Amino acid sequence: MENYLEINRNSWNKKVEPHLKSDFYFVEEFVKGQTSLNSIELELLGDIKDLEILHLQCHFGQDSISLSRMGAKVTGIDLSDKAIEAARNLAEKCETDTEFLISDVYELPDTLHKKFDMVYTSYGTIGWLPDLGRWAKVVSHFLKPDGKFIFVEFHPFIWMYDDDFTHLKYSYFNEETIVENEEGTYADKSAEISVKTVTWNHPTSEVLNSLIKNGLEINLFNEYNWSPYDCFKHNEKVGDKQFRIPHLGTKVPHVFSLIAKKKSG
Repeated sequence: MENYLEINRNSWNKKVEPHLKSDFYFVEEFVKGQTSLNSIELELLGDIKDLEILHLQCHFGQDSISLSRMGAKVTGIDLSDKAIEAARNLAEKCETDTEFLISDVYELPDTLHKKFDMVYTSYGTIGWLPDLGRWAKVVSHFLKPDGKFIFVEFHPFIWMYDDDFTHLKYSYFNEETIVENEEGTYADKSAEISVKTVTWNHPTSEVLNSLIKNGLEINLFNEYNWSPYDCFKHNEKVGDKQFRIPHLGTKVPHVFSLIAKKKSG
């Protein structure tokens, strides 16, 4: 297989500049104090004041900084060097002490040597990883005993469809490496960038079993028939920061969330 890390790093490096300028990421409003966290994750997080939190695959750091604004001590990591550079600049503008590191998820235990009260990751993350067993091992590695893993992600059902949601194109199961060429980006479909990406689909069973096998206890699992992001073609707004794919309606899950706790024994 081609070097998926370099391909995807290059892809995300190209996306940083158009994302910073996009309405999708509302950077100007964010600097003034608007949070990037949605109702789903805010409900799961609860009071995080003084907690040490590791944010995996943080892009240019908006969620990491939002967690810092809630009183947590946050470390965000991402494989994109340009994203981390932008994250550090953004944290400075927002006057938070959020720390950022450049790292692939799998390699992180080699460079970061501390434990956390909470590990957090959200929306469009695990599809970039081929092996969820290794991912869950990293999550478990960084959690203190009784520490929490907070995870929100697009539902694997959604990733089965083609871009127009007219037919099933991909397997629900992790059976293939998906290599694609894309024009533009979900945050700005008119952005003049061309990227190659390498991704994998992960069924719900793979997500849950990988965590369970690595010493985490699933405390909560929810599914939602809407998404907080207008990032798919033909979305319709159905509420405040709630979007659905019209012809799928309320019949299918768009997003899921979970809380898992590291066993203390």
